[in-house]
Parts: sequence; structure tokens; C-alpha cells
Amino acid sequence: MAWTLPSRSGIPLTMAQNIYDNPDFFAGYSQLPRQVHGLDGAPEWPAIRAMLPDVAEKRVADLGCGFGWASRWFREQGAASVAGYDLSHNMIARARADTSDPAIDYRNADLEVLDLPQAVFDLVYSALAFHYVADFDRLIRMIHKALAPGGDLVFTIEHPIFMAAAHPHWTLDEDGRKTWPVNGYSVEGERRTDWFAKGVLKYHRTLATTLNTLIGAGFALRRVQEFAPTAAQIEAMPVLAEELERPMMLLVAARKA
Repeated sequence: MAWTLPSRSGIPLTMAQNIYDNPDFFAGYSQLPRQVHGLDGAPEWPAIRAMLPDVAEKRVADLGCGFGWASRWFREQGAASVAGYDLSHNMIARARADTSDPAIDYRNADLEVLDLPQAVFDLVYSALAFHYVADFDRLIRMIHKALAPGGDLVFTIEHPIFMAAAHPHWTLDEDGRKTWPVNGYSVEGERRTDWFAKGVLKYHRTLATTLNTLIGAGFALRRVQEFAPTAAQIEAMPVLAEELERPMMLLVAARKA
């Protein structure tokens, strides 16, 4: 669940739902191919990799670092340092257990209230974490502040079309074709779904809100991609063909102008 606590300014701060420390959720989540096989188990990874800048000698923050797959990859590509942040104690414990690199520092942190120092990173990366954050505008402005001039932000989220439905699941149309419901698209805010556990809380925002928040914070958009699997990926894993029916993920690369 989400809850609030007072801030120094007197404005309530929302704390995120820590679903990943739910034992049932964590057990199921840990068996996903992307958690068993790492980045190679994530079909969107080649598309993400193409959007990333050269990370050699860069200072990287990995927001929602999970088991640390990307954090370790950044170091393998020559990053000077990586700071991995995740709300889940289970995630951070696993990331630390799987990492022996002293240049990677994993920390427990809630993205709703995280406040990074100014101009300390050259790249901020996040995979499938920002849709758990209620105050997206605050988060993006904080990231902009934390990036050095010319620094990059690359992130993925669940696509707004995927997230919008009150009951997200496949239905069949009159021709027996899989169809994804889209309702209440322009009504932004909480969405609750049953995924390994009941009542997983996420926040739906339209595509326009997502991109305009970046522009309003001072970012220049470099690339936007609505992920779809390639023909080669579908041939290797036929179940991915259903991803052509609707975009599940939105990939965004932006730069501090």
C-alpha cells in the first residue's frame, strides 16, 4: 500500500508500495525469465542498449536496480561507478550477494522521496520502475538536478496503453483475435492489478503527460520507442507474437539540455 509522512516543507510525501518484499510476489517475480537469465532474458534489452550513450568512465545511477543485472553490465562497459537504488530489501540483498565489484554501491531507497545530490551523475537509468511512482514530476526534476550538464536519462516503463485498462488482460474479438482493452485512458492515476499478488499499485499517465513532464523539467528528447519484438525474436520465442497487438513497454532516452 502507499502511505504518507510529513516533510520539512509541510507537504505530505507519498511512500511507495513495497510489493517486492511480499514473499509470494518475490517468489513468483524471481522466476521470470528476465530475473533468471538477466538482461538476456529481457526481449527489450537490445532496443534499450541501442538507446544508451557510451558509458565508459561515466558515473551511473540505476533507479530500481533490482537484482543488479544492469548495474553490473554498466561496469562491464567501463562505467567509472554505479549507484544502484531499490526500495526492496530483498532486491538489494540479492544484488549485493551477486556482486563483488567495489565500484557498485547498492542502497535501499524510495523513489518517491529520493533526493540525489546536484550534478553527481552522467547517466541515470531505470527499467520498469517509474510507473510505481505517484509524483513523476518531482522524480524527473530531481533526476534533472542530479545529472551533470549534458547527462543522459534512459528509462523504460509500462506503456500507457498497456496500463490504462481497469482490468488488464487479453480478450477475444469477433474474429477470435486477441485484443487488449483500453478504457479510461485519459483518466490518470492509480491502477491496481493482480500480478503475483493482489492489489499491486501502479500509476497510469498518458504518453503526452510522460513526455511533456520531461520537456518541462528541461530535458531534450533523444529517442522514444514503443517496444515490439523483432521477427527473429518471435521466431525464437513464438509467444512474443502477441506483443505486436499492443505496446507493453515505452522506452525513452532524454538528455539534460
